[in-house]
Amino acid sequence: MKRPTQNTTGILLAFLATGMLGMAFAAVPIYQMFCQKTGFGGTTQRAEVPSGQTVERTLNVRFNADVHRDLPWRFRPTEVQIQIKVGENAMTHYESENYSREPIVGMATYNVTPDKAGIYFRKVHCFCFDEQTLMPGQKVDMPVLFYIDPEFATDPNMADVQTITLSYTFFKFKK
Repeated sequence: MKRPTQNTTGILLAFLATGMLGMAFAAVPIYQMFCQKTGFGGTTQRAEVPSGQTVERTLNVRFNADVHRDLPWRFRPTEVQIQIKVGENAMTHYESENYSREPIVGMATYNVTPDKAGIYFRKVHCFCFDEQTLMPGQKVDMPVLFYIDPEFATDPNMADVQTITLSYTFFKFKK
């Protein structure tokens, strides 16, 4: 059997290192796609149109708001909890206010708990992952239009879920 030369070994190691570097850069978008498709980690789904079907099962939907300590904003839901039927289109609002003396750009991330319900939580309209610029002292209303997919009612894994929490966290946006 022929032994590999130092040049061959070096080339193989260079390809291996390049492949590992490429996978490192691809990991975040691949993970994001995985979470969006499966609802893993409480990732909600996007819907192009509102729901067209409602079923009789009723759920409580709670709303939570957090702000990273580096962002001088107030951020809160206008209502803490609502009760909706599965499949019913619902709208809630969050308020943001910049209490600093300068314009600031923020961006919100979100999740749903329990995590297993994320695959059924459909957002039709949302402010998340959009840059939000607030001027000093500016207060804005941020609506969220959503529904719980009617398939939720037929999934035996969701039988114990009575309350779903939609939680947002705002961060200072850095390019």
